[in-house]
Amino acid sequence: MPMHFSVYRCAVVQCFVLTILSFSAPGQTYFPAPGKWQHKDPAAVGMDSAKVQAAVAWAQSHGSTWDFEKDQLPTFGRTLGRVPAKRAPTNGVILRHGYIVAEFGDVRANDPVYSAAKSFLSTTASIAFAKGLIRNIDDPVAQYVHDGGYDSAHNARITWKNHLQQESEWEGEMWGKNANFIGHEEFGAGERKPRAIQDPGAYYEYNDVRINRLALSLARVFGKSLPDVLKENIMDPIGASHEWRWMGYGAKSTVEIDGKPVESVSGGTRWGGGLWINSEDLARFGLLILNKGNWDGNQLVPAQWIKAATTPSAHGPDYGYLWWLNTQRKQWPSGPASSFAAIGNAGNIVWLDPDDDTVLVWHYAGAGNTVDGMIQRIVAATHR
Repeated sequence: MPMHFSVYRCAVVQCFVLTILSFSAPGQTYFPAPGKWQHKDPAAVGMDSAKVQAAVAWAQSHGSTWDFEKDQLPTFGRTLGRVPAKRAPTNGVILRHGYIVAEFGDVRANDPVYSAAKSFLSTTASIAFAKGLIRNIDDPVAQYVHDGGYDSAHNARITWKNHLQQESEWEGEMWGKNANFIGHEEFGAGERKPRAIQDPGAYYEYNDVRINRLALSLARVFGKSLPDVLKENIMDPIGASHEWRWMGYGAKSTVEIDGKPVESVSGGTRWGGGLWINSEDLARFGLLILNKGNWDGNQLVPAQWIKAATTPSAHGPDYGYLWWLNTQRKQWPSGPASSFAAIGNAGNIVWLDPDDDTVLVWHYAGAGNTVDGMIQRIVAATHR
């Protein structure tokens, strides 16, 4: 069913009421003020304290081995933007009903979260619809963006929904990288073999070139940089720090929009840049999304958008609008089917459990089933 986002502006009050009814009785959900965050003993919010500590111990002993100097180039190929020389050790936060019940490591270290930035991109896109800058999720992007990127007969059919579900099949080059992902020097271990391009909306492919195309298209719709949009509409209202940064590739991805230079951001740190942010700010973002876009009575993201964004696409591997889902319980067998997450390379995750009103932020978790092991322990601590 087509989604007409003009409805959002007419139904903000309704969305707010539904959010309150769905998520919290009066006083249940806590929203931290800027620069402050109340901690509570897990037992005070219905969790087993010993089991929470066991989860923290698991996290501390199962950190990522990712090393920028050794791993970045072989994994992803030629870089385009900044990559830090080093990062903080594994760190994170566990929330229940908005309260911090546990944290570990340096939760104020601002490190790249790689493709977890894509879920921020999705949320930034929601603002364009809520403000009426984009009328319909199924509109072709070519109706709004006229910079040559959608001039071909194939690209002209790509809709906003196609981009958000990574089913656009956009053809072209962005900042020197071709969407076909062919070539070891350019794409490292992520290089792909040639294949036939499918119709927009018919095939899922995780593709950062196409995500970067979406980011530029949104910047043109807003008429300014996406970090400015995110800061004004999301991060400042939820009390995030002023330390996070969302970057592109410097001069390589800087374009002129409305007569001003704008750095188009990347949807991750695959080739540098991306979202560099700390665990506390990630936890605030997670708490906002967990509460269906409502922050202490302010509907910052339409609840209808979050519902759509966490609905599986037709062709993706349990994937929504740049959010990873657990509908089939394949991502995290130990977590509920309703859980979903922003996920990035090297073990970066913001995992949300609406059933139990919990948030896990983990910067640089280990590989394999490490995250599911953490989720298993959090669920066990909640279901005492």
